[in-house]
Amino acid sequence: TPAGCRMWTLAWLGIASLCLGAALAVPAKEERRKVEKIKADLSLYENLDLDNYDLTLDNYGEILDLSNYEELYDYGDLAPKIEVGTLAPRPKDPEALPDVGTTAETPKLQPPTTTSPVHPAPIPAQGLPSCLLCLCIGTSVYCDDADLEHIPLLPPETTYLYARFNRIGTVRAGDFTGLKKLKRIDLSSNFISWADADAFRLLPSLQELLLPENRLRALPELPRSIIRLDARLNRIPSAGLRPEAFRDLKQLQFLHLSDNQLDYIPAPLPESLRSLHLQNNNIQTMHEDTFCNSHDHSQIRRALEDIRLDGNPINLGLFPNAYFCLPRLPTGRFS
Repeated sequence: TPAGCRMWTLAWLGIASLCLGAALAVPAKEERRKVEKIKADLSLYENLDLDNYDLTLDNYGEILDLSNYEELYDYGDLAPKIEVGTLAPRPKDPEALPDVGTTAETPKLQPPTTTSPVHPAPIPAQGLPSCLLCLCIGTSVYCDDADLEHIPLLPPETTYLYARFNRIGTVRAGDFTGLKKLKRIDLSSNFISWADADAFRLLPSLQELLLPENRLRALPELPRSIIRLDARLNRIPSAGLRPEAFRDLKQLQFLHLSDNQLDYIPAPLPESLRSLHLQNNNIQTMHEDTFCNSHDHSQIRRALEDIRLDGNPINLGLFPNAYFCLPRLPTGRFS
């Protein structure tokens, strides 16, 4: 009937309007949510004081904490980039370029012949001059980690010798004969247990003698030209030092004998001395005249500013009159 048709039409129109309203409601909600978010962001932005936010070198440290910058970043393991090139000339003729489509034949190995000449036996390494065993640059000889057991034969003009990390066990009196220009000898980290008394004494230009991390039980005589002696980490007792061994060394500035077996401070010490390292020995006492002249209270030793006695069983507080001439107190235990 016409009335029934109108009813169905109205019903379908109602359902369609409801569906359309629901479909339009979802974008409207999203749009309202976006608008509300923008308003919230604008309100936060308005609260920022941007007028005074001026980043200059004066207030840079207040905004960024750079105090631990070097601790956080360690660049020691970053090696510089090295570009590797070739010295071979480029072929100018295109025909000289190799043909990619062809492969080179593998050369055939020739069977060994019984009539080949016999090569002479190699010369022992210890008998070779130092510039064949080591690296010679100018007047410096570098023999580090060369598996040496003895001091090699050195050129007469040698000024600096580096022979660290080897297996050298002894230093003989003739190892440095005639080397009048030798200024520095570095024999760190070897197995040296003995050095002849005249092994270094006759070197007129020697200024630095470095013998740490060896097995020395006695200290050889030193030339008067010596400025720096480093014999740390050895086994030297006080009996291994000559009496008044350092008195006449008027140019000695650095005397480092830490980590040995010394029982006392090796006095008298030259006025030229600037640094004395005796930590980690067995020093238990000292004399009042060890550093200062107890009879001359006007004495001032301005040069001797670095004295290390920590790691010894000595109580430095028991000798208050032993430091009056020093610019600084020794490092150690005072109670």
